[in-house]
Amino acid sequence: MEELFQVGSITQTHGIKGEVKVFPLTDDITRFKNMKNLLLDGGKEGYITLEVENARPQKNLVILKFKGIDNINDIERFKGQGLYVTKENRVKLKADEYFVADLIGCEVYLDSDEQNKYGEITDVLTTGANDVYEVTSTSGKIVLVPAIKDCILKVDVEGKRVDMHLLKGLAD
Repeated sequence: MEELFQVGSITQTHGIKGEVKVFPLTDDITRFKNMKNLLLDGGKEGYITLEVENARPQKNLVILKFKGIDNINDIERFKGQGLYVTKENRVKLKADEYFVADLIGCEVYLDSDEQNKYGEITDVLTTGANDVYEVTSTSGKIVLVPAIKDCILKVDVEGKRVDMHLLKGLAD
């Protein structure tokens, strides 16, 4: 099975014509307007491909209508289930933007030194100003590194490698 990425989950139905409220797992909910197909975790039925007919934001949620699902009874049983996209159907990112799922697990090297493996990215925290990478060092220490140009020298998501410069006071 190809790699899937969760973009949201169905929280509840909306009206009686098959619409659902979706809690988005993305920082930009308008992305749902450009999604053509989503995969619904159908449990024992496996993944069900759904064509997005309409998407509109509502507060911090997204109201989705899927083609061919025109009745509340057709979708109600999927409340709480995840919605996914394949890797090739993820939204296109701008330069220097990365998916959290691609960053987690990347090996961290200090100052582009091949011999200086520092640790691994274990989480990405979203703050108001910039993201913060949680790095677990090879000694087990957790270090929080701001995702700014002064600290992040190079990101290679295909090679699962990030070169960083730790500001004074951050290193072991």
